[in-house]
Amino acid sequence: MKIAIHGRNFPEKARPYIQSMFDELAKRQVEVVLSEVYREFLDNAVVAHNSNATYKTEEGIADVDFIFSLGGDGTLLDAVTHVGPQQIPIVGVNIGRLGFLATVAPPSIRLMIDALFNEQYSIDERALVGVRSNPDIFGNLPFGLNDFTITRTQTSSMITVHTYLDGEFLNSYWADGIIVSTPSGSTGYSLSCGGPVLLPQTNNFIITPISPHNLNVRPMIVMDTCQLAFEVESRSGNFLAALDSRSVTVDVSARISVQKEAFKARLVKLNDDNFLNTLRSKLNWGWDIRN
Repeated sequence: MKIAIHGRNFPEKARPYIQSMFDELAKRQVEVVLSEVYREFLDNAVVAHNSNATYKTEEGIADVDFIFSLGGDGTLLDAVTHVGPQQIPIVGVNIGRLGFLATVAPPSIRLMIDALFNEQYSIDERALVGVRSNPDIFGNLPFGLNDFTITRTQTSSMITVHTYLDGEFLNSYWADGIIVSTPSGSTGYSLSCGGPVLLPQTNNFIITPISPHNLNVRPMIVMDTCQLAFEVESRSGNFLAALDSRSVTVDVSARISVQKEAFKARLVKLNDDNFLNTLRSKLNWGWDIRN
């Protein structure tokens, strides 16, 4: 078995679990490939990883059976860009805080490795949002797992986002911005702006305005087979476009379209892991004295 591993810096309390993971992989003679940035973290933290193979995050990874993401949800979003159309299964280990996408707890790492070897897992295929623009904004990574957002810059006032659905005019959003969220991203930025929670396999996008000036404007669910297009007006002449954790300042002359990406992200789920359990444990659903 060959496994790629990507992560970020980690707290001291996580060191024994990470070292235990590498020891277990070495015992099972797993070939390990580290992202260059994570190998630097491991070397500085004096974690013995016994791997000389690395890959550049900007070039991505191929020819591995799995990729381990060690961190929080942001680290897993990075891993999605490393995999891209290769659709390599991603194992999310939560060394971060909330860990809504990265669901494997550090004490369960050895059990997770056992599950991979014994094929006691399932693959959760998640739709990606794809962005096309003129001029090009996101280069060779025009896709994201959670959401695409258009927001005002820090120095600008409210912006107007003219939105079209399959070529038909939908609405002009006078707001701080707008979010196009996948079902995976429905528990993130969109939720904090009043958007609904969608089950991961729901074939929809959520259009969520950010602090709209017109209070009658509410989040809207649309089929993910549609194409959305945007034109932006801003007094500053620019706005921020963000795809998951990547953002860039864009001139208002840019024309942007959004649709479902042709490939998906494949998340590894252990047999005792499901989305409803995650809702209850991560969002504290059911924390009521009557329960």
